Amino acid sequence: MHSITSLPENQILQGDCLQILPTLPAASVNLVVTDPPYLVRYRDRSGRTIQNDSSPAVLAAFSDAYRLLKPDSLCISFYGWNSVDAFFEKWRAAGFRPVGHIVWPKSYASSSRFTEARHEQAYILAKGNPPLPAKPLPDVQPWEYTGNRVHPTEKAVSVLTPLITAYSRPGDIVLDPFSGSGSTAVAAALSERRYLGIELDAAYCDHARQRLAGVARYSSRANRAK
Repeated sequence: MHSITSLPENQILQGDCLQILPTLPAASVNLVVTDPPYLVRYRDRSGRTIQNDSSPAVLAAFSDAYRLLKPDSLCISFYGWNSVDAFFEKWRAAGFRPVGHIVWPKSYASSSRFTEARHEQAYILAKGNPPLPAKPLPDVQPWEYTGNRVHPTEKAVSVLTPLITAYSRPGDIVLDPFSGSGSTAVAAALSERRYLGIELDAAYCDHARQRLAGVARYSSRANRAK
């Protein structure tokens, strides 16, 4: 793919982020919020799986995410606790340093082995020295279950919105290289941020675009009503 001189805005690009990210211009993104494969060969109760969920190679995307971020900015990444060593290897190789950690307790168990899995987690990773937020988030946040109706690991917009509003400003560009059903982009759009998502699966990409078209129609009606 040829390099792109300006970052696409308010789009969900369909394709492999490992191929698309290197074509995008450096220092063009204000915040990365993403939910990559956890490297656990996940399979839900109906048998759905996650593409590229078996090899740490997919985490090479963080090198380009670091390159795309503007100086002194943040990346927030969900991760699989039992693959945290692989995540940290790629995060640190990219240049990130951890500056915070967030946990979302669940009222249900998503799996059960030696323990019941009853939480999600994400690291806040810094490029350079970002300014402190005006209102730091508590590191334990409320969780909302989506039912995973469209995507097997679908995050709720209500879970992602506080991350976007705390660590970016209106008009900023939020990148999600592993867009899935598009929840990060929806949260960004509803928070008056611009967005760019990348999704490998064409069906999830189409669903995300439909969701965002609905957000655009809602925003248009709201603006006309003012």
